[in-house]
Amino acid sequence: MLSMERIIEIMAEQGLRITDQRKTLAKLFAEAPGYLSAKDVYDYMGQKYKGLSFDTVYRNLRVMQELGVLEQIVFEEGVKFKLHCSEDHHHHHMICLQCEKTYPITFCPMQLTESPDDFQVVKHKFEVFGYCKDCREEAAQEPLQAITGKRAAR
Repeated sequence: MLSMERIIEIMAEQGLRITDQRKTLAKLFAEAPGYLSAKDVYDYMGQKYKGLSFDTVYRNLRVMQELGVLEQIVFEEGVKFKLHCSEDHHHHHMICLQCEKTYPITFCPMQLTESPDDFQVVKHKFEVFGYCKDCREEAAQEPLQAITGKRAAR
């Protein structure tokens, strides 16, 4: 994963002014374990920077995405961002809907699609949503908890 220092370095290499707000944003994503919505980021940043606008937060998230620092995923409840994963080649993701743990898919399904001759693909996204093993096991234990008031032993 990218460190806060590397995120700042990437922004500086692209000519962005390195403000205190951008340093805080870099630190937040370097330390965040999963996905954050723009509102999550706005709420966090607003604690330190009074008068910060949502537009400023969203614009910085977009800039960081364009620089390849952040990845954007569209969940049912809206768009979320996370630090770009450490895979250095084109790939896609499987994402747990419960804990948001992400698994890389190293095969690109675009190789299996046929585009019409008059259509030029310039980019694509492919995410698979489901439940990881731990979250499936936890969900299976919930009915037992409701009846007994206890969690099943693992």
